[in-house]
Amino acid sequence: MKVLTPITFILIFLFYSCQKVVTLKLNTIPPQIVIQGEVTDSAGPYSITINQTVDFYADNVFPPVSGAIVKISDDEGYTDSLTEFSPGIYSTHGLQGKAGHTYTLSVFAQNTNYSAVSTMPMPVKLDSVTLEITSGFGMQRINAIVNFQDPPGIANYYQFQEYINGQLFNKEIFIFDDRLSDGKYISATLRTDSSYLKSGDQLKVNMFSIDQNVYNYFLQLRQSSGTGAFNSTASPANPTSNISGGALGYFSAHTTQSQIITVY
Repeated sequence: MKVLTPITFILIFLFYSCQKVVTLKLNTIPPQIVIQGEVTDSAGPYSITINQTVDFYADNVFPPVSGAIVKISDDEGYTDSLTEFSPGIYSTHGLQGKAGHTYTLSVFAQNTNYSAVSTMPMPVKLDSVTLEITSGFGMQRINAIVNFQDPPGIANYYQFQEYINGQLFNKEIFIFDDRLSDGKYISATLRTDSSYLKSGDQLKVNMFSIDQNVYNYFLQLRQSSGTGAFNSTASPANPTSNISGGALGYFSAHTTQSQIITVY
């Protein structure tokens, strides 16, 4: 039998008594503007949301930025001046998004100009949403599969969202590009690691055709957040925004379509 010496007791005591929570002293940085918004080929109005960041240890409440001047113009000469209908949320009036057209967002907030440009791709038809059912480790998993024909000879970028019984299903970022499947018929599984569909759920899938800059933004965001298989980074960083002027966030002009199924 091993006998603990007095010095061993002292070391054990010091080990347990010296443990404490350490709060890192992070440098305080000035708040940054965060702009998020979209124009789609569905009927408006469309909205732009403007907030500002907070320090790392502050509550996750991002103050809205009121009093900004926000405009969206198209390549046909039309300009829509947005109205702030609630703090930090600005809404269009007569703007109607059209595939193949380019839209420019301009924001003047807190004495700084910000701008972004996004071209709405041509729509790609979402043929159907089917289901993949797998079993393992004593449980059944159900994931959605989106089925569509990718147009040949054109670089296409896609984003998908899942809503279950009217609520956003999860925080996974589902994006897809046709770099390795140009012109092919695509059946892509919207696979998740933490939550699954259940029989009887009503599932709504949104499919967006997005431009390359918006795709790159969400790709970097997914890699930084570590969501999805093999998507992680040792040094999380803000994704590259398509908004100039030093703002965070994105502005997207995209087509949109949806399908609703009942999970069987």
